[in-house]
Amino acid sequence: MQVQQASSNRATDDVVDSNVLPYCSIDKKEKRTLGEMEQEFLRALQSFYYDQKAIMSNEEFDNLKEELMWEGSSVVMLSPDEQRLLEASMAYAAGNPIMSDAEFDQLKLRLKKDGSDIVTEGPRCSLRSRKVYSDLTVDYLKMFLLNVPATTVALGLFFFIDELTGFEVNVFQLPEPFGFIFTWFAALPVILLVAQSVTNAIVNDFLILKGPCPNCGTENLSFFGTILSVSSGGVTNKVKCANCSTEMVYDSKSRLITLPEPSQAVN
Repeated sequence: MQVQQASSNRATDDVVDSNVLPYCSIDKKEKRTLGEMEQEFLRALQSFYYDQKAIMSNEEFDNLKEELMWEGSSVVMLSPDEQRLLEASMAYAAGNPIMSDAEFDQLKLRLKKDGSDIVTEGPRCSLRSRKVYSDLTVDYLKMFLLNVPATTVALGLFFFIDELTGFEVNVFQLPEPFGFIFTWFAALPVILLVAQSVTNAIVNDFLILKGPCPNCGTENLSFFGTILSVSSGGVTNKVKCANCSTEMVYDSKSRLITLPEPSQAVN
């Protein structure tokens, strides 16, 4: 009797795991990995939008999407261009490309410039070009810090003028605390404008890119732009790795780090 009951319970569990919500199965042998669920989600999108055929019901798709959200997957929060890139990658791997190589490269470059994390990869080797390379990303923190000195100077100038006028920069002399709030509300845009103007007068059209060394993986920085009318060298910079001293070429246009040709490296 107990054997029959245990067998019945196992059968019931199998039915629940298989049909009700397979993506939430607690059975370690049945539960799919996050990568598998993401691939199935993208396959469903690709089949629906490109093949005009649904490979799962709306309820199954909603369950899968909800489970991915609970798992913290970024796939369900992708922009249309990011989804299109992943779908193109999967279609190419399956032998059914949905766009040309040029279109794929343009889409990937556009996502790089938009700051998408989905196109950022580590050091890897290209079989076509036989080169080792890695991706570049914008270092927004370093770019922000470039404005700090000019902002400090602008703030110092503001306090200096305020002290010279006997702390009466506020023309309207409103009662406290409204006078203090109004003064800073009016002064902050001016301070930021002055700081931006000073920064642009010294550093113009600047861009700071960072990326891992293709040889050892150490992150290195490179500055692109003009300092006091002196250009950094165009769209490419030669950078030596701080860890392994490998010579690298940073390309701000393609947002790639490549190793120079052996003949160029010797020179």
